[in-house]
Amino acid sequence: MIEARRLHILRAVADHRTVTAAAAALYLTPSAVSQQLAALEQETGHRLFERGARGVRLTPAGEILLGHAHAVLAQLERAEAELAAYGSGEGGIVTVAAFATGIALVLAPAVAELAVASPGIRVRVQDAEGDASLPMVLDRQVDVAVAVEYRGAPAEDDRRLTRVPLYAEPFDAVLPLGHPLAGQTRVPVTALAKDTWAGPYPGNPCHDVIVLACEYAGFQPRVEHHSDDFRAVVALAGAGAGVALVPRSALRDTDLGGVVVRPVDGTAPTRRVFAAVRCGAEEHPLIRPVLDALRAAAEKVGPVPA
Repeated sequence: MIEARRLHILRAVADHRTVTAAAAALYLTPSAVSQQLAALEQETGHRLFERGARGVRLTPAGEILLGHAHAVLAQLERAEAELAAYGSGEGGIVTVAAFATGIALVLAPAVAELAVASPGIRVRVQDAEGDASLPMVLDRQVDVAVAVEYRGAPAEDDRRLTRVPLYAEPFDAVLPLGHPLAGQTRVPVTALAKDTWAGPYPGNPCHDVIVLACEYAGFQPRVEHHSDDFRAVVALAGAGAGVALVPRSALRDTDLGGVVVRPVDGTAPTRRVFAAVRCGAEEHPLIRPVLDALRAAAEKVGPVPA
């Protein structure tokens, strides 16, 4: 009989590619993870992993078992949801990881709504960038992620996750007051090819959106100044240090005294925001109200991504 907790470890190692990283995510020791993997191979009678200099990778038998692990773990999430519903599930804690703007725009309003509509549900908030929150959900460190699309993100049809689209917002061009294009009503990205730039660090999902927009325009942006705080990015633009593309919501309550903000001419780069939970957990009586509250808050922000 295959133990479900070993399937969870199998998936964690497949996700993180090394035993050490999987152990850290699961709050286990590497030796404990290795022991569980050895026991799983003994239970199945197959070699599931191949170890190399760059970590571990699944064998064909491991890939087969991983596919079943996704289904089994999702069904266990559904079982927990139904049992919680049977026991009323009126009170408990739901932990949500979200990036800073997502917290301000949808998560904080959702928390306020839940305090009235579902007072038994307590929401714990953790600040995490969009590319960090999804692994936190998969590793069961949090229950819900408010995340954004990024290069390398799990696909929409990933069997490990259920997504709830929230909102989409364009990036606007932020230019110093003396910039040659400051007088235009709209700014094409191609016109910024020779400028220096300020923007998020590589690895930040917004960095990927900006770089892809520039690549589509036929150039690589020369990013000389890095900050994941868009207030700092805008301040740098205002100091004449460079130009930037900034999500429209991040410009709210930001000092724009030294810059001009213009819509992007043509197809604007877009940040697509969604909530995600482990597949099968979406109907949990504690999690469902949180997802509904997030969706209601998002309706006041902007259009739902297609």
